[in-house]
Amino acid sequence: MRSSSSQSFSFRSRMKSLYHAITGILDFIRQEHNAWIHLVATITVSIAAYLFRVSYTEAAILAIVIGGVWITEMLNTCVERIMDFIHPEEHPCIKFIKDLAAGAVLAAAFTAVVAGLLIFIPKLL
Repeated sequence: MRSSSSQSFSFRSRMKSLYHAITGILDFIRQEHNAWIHLVATITVSIAAYLFRVSYTEAAILAIVIGGVWITEMLNTCVERIMDFIHPEEHPCIKFIKDLAAGAVLAAAFTAVVAGLLIFIPKLL
């Protein structure tokens, strides 16, 4: 049996991987209430970017920070679920890990808000 790293390229397996990734994102959006908040924020910022005719550079910055928030929120959810699975009882080390992962989301969201303010405030003035 060959290891997964030595297997030849298979379009079918790549499509299957893509299917699983999209399923994971859709399940995340359906199951996590914070994902709904991020979805509303993403749509709102996207509409504002269109209405204010942001530059390509500004749009790229918005896309990067929005993506950063989504990525950290998904990873935070993974960390929380893993910690709950391996140690369902409360424990100070588990609490620290989960709080740190949540803090990463907060840092990403704060960065996104600052970037958004720097882009949109001049357009409002």
